[in-house]
Amino acid sequence: MQKELLDQLETPCIVIDMARTEKNVIRMQAEADVAGCRLRPHIKTHKMPLFTRMQLAHGAAGITCAKVSEAEVMADGGAEDIFIAYPMVGDFRIKRAIALAGRLKRLILAVDSMECAVPLNEAAKAAGITLEVRLEVDTGAKRTGVQRTKAAELAKEVYQLSNLNLTGIYTFKSLVYHDEPTEDKVIAGAEEGDMMEAIAEEIRKAGVPIAEISAGSTPTGVEVAKTGKVDEIRPGTYIFKDHMLCKEGAAEPEDIAVRIYATVVSTPCREYAVIDGGTKTFPMDILLDTAPYYYPGYALVAGNDDLQLRRMNEEHGIITSKKGDTGLKVGDKVELIPIHVCTAINMQNKVYLYDGEALRQEVVAARGMLV
Repeated sequence: MQKELLDQLETPCIVIDMARTEKNVIRMQAEADVAGCRLRPHIKTHKMPLFTRMQLAHGAAGITCAKVSEAEVMADGGAEDIFIAYPMVGDFRIKRAIALAGRLKRLILAVDSMECAVPLNEAAKAAGITLEVRLEVDTGAKRTGVQRTKAAELAKEVYQLSNLNLTGIYTFKSLVYHDEPTEDKVIAGAEEGDMMEAIAEEIRKAGVPIAEISAGSTPTGVEVAKTGKVDEIRPGTYIFKDHMLCKEGAAEPEDIAVRIYATVVSTPCREYAVIDGGTKTFPMDILLDTAPYYYPGYALVAGNDDLQLRRMNEEHGIITSKKGDTGLKVGDKVELIPIHVCTAINMQNKVYLYDGEALRQEVVAARGMLV
């Protein structure tokens, strides 16, 4: 980036390269199209209607959100077909989902238990509407989702509820193979397709005519789509990409569209420099020096393997040198590459958009939407 533009940055901040972003969007859409699979991207990564509109303009079938509050923001921004891939538990959440359903052409909700499904059904009945739902199945990630062996029985129970329309199943599996972590996205994706096809067939044999199978995160999405056994994939991080995806074999460094910029505010000694971004800027949801990827810091200093960001306080980031001299001085701007971009974006109220010539700011409208 040109020096005159760097001088405009109010740090710590995030800068998004719009050309790289659009290239990533086009590439994933093309991969899904070639495989004959719908793309329903997860907006958890960008959290901005601007990028939702970009994805839809290039052919996305709809979007995925984690929370009702995110979906409300995206509906305000023009999205009309939204899947909230998170259990609808809690009266407050259900009320807002029902209100949202009246604003959209299509809203799909998630269930993974009768404890979740029954209150949702009762609320829909009281509102005089039928809600479309998908059943989440655990295929190895071991978080939400009914166990595979119990999926058909639960699907039968949900199907009998008067005001829920069970139209499909979905999963989040990511890099898991035979229920254990793997670094091989090809075998993980192939297994994901096989498993979801088998689960869907078992549910159909039980008398539940589900129509759709949804799967695929960014690491596995293309491989799942290639199996021809799912109808839809829901990658999210692909839009910006990050160092984590590079380590997982799902991106190249030149694909990463986001940079974090910070300013050196103090250099007490040669061995370290202090930047104006700490734990409120750089995500700490990764483990350093831990298998399988052994991340060396909470962000990578672009173009400099000697410098490391391994220690932070709330407002202070400590950059050290493996050689013993950072070479940094007060006022220097440091360019860093995010390890996990999704959580990095969510820590910013605004980001800079860079079009190759100029910068402009964009509000992260769905930042902190936790409900």
